Amino acid sequence: MKFFIDTANLAQIKEANDLGILDGVTTNPSLMAKEGIKGSDAVMAHYKTICEMVDGPVSAEVLGTTFDDIVSEGKKLVTIHKNIVVKVPMIKDGIKAIKWFTDNGIKTNCTLVFSAGQAILAAKAGATYVSPFIGRIDDGNWDGVQLIEQIVSIYNGQGFMTEVLAASIRTPLHIVRCAEAGADVCTCPLSSILGLLKHPLTDLGLEQFLKDAKSMQ
Repeated sequence: MKFFIDTANLAQIKEANDLGILDGVTTNPSLMAKEGIKGSDAVMAHYKTICEMVDGPVSAEVLGTTFDDIVSEGKKLVTIHKNIVVKVPMIKDGIKAIKWFTDNGIKTNCTLVFSAGQAILAAKAGATYVSPFIGRIDDGNWDGVQLIEQIVSIYNGQGFMTEVLAASIRTPLHIVRCAEAGADVCTCPLSSILGLLKHPLTDLGLEQFLKDAKSMQ
């Protein structure tokens, strides 16, 4: 399973990349706003900086909701860097745009997916990635990871090439469960990635090793 970091924060991207396990980055307008990035030129420049930091896909989200606007924005985004993947919302014109991007050799990430039916449409249109938002599904008292399992099963059975990108990750356990469910990619905040490092027995074991090593001096 590939690891993407879901942020627009350059320091967090660098920290994740320095771990040696980072495969890509996903962003959205909310994450850009959180970093104080304003204006189309500043956003484009920020995406370029991210692409130069990470040797992997960088999902850049369109803001338009009509076919023409989505395609127009997507064509601009892919001029930034070869690593850009156009992030398109799961709406009717979004599916039409994904098909256009696919036919023209442009990679896409279909976002805001909450059902297997939506995931099927995205795959039929040729999306490179489909992003089910499992944390938000959990918020509604449903099991987000169960949706990952369902989509993976459908894609494997139908031979779809679209990769399942588990999004809206909230905890380290989400990451583990998505790996078990067969997700191709997991995108998450740095805190969830670092959370995988933690276990009390590791801390206790290291403490004992260091204590014993000191006694040998």
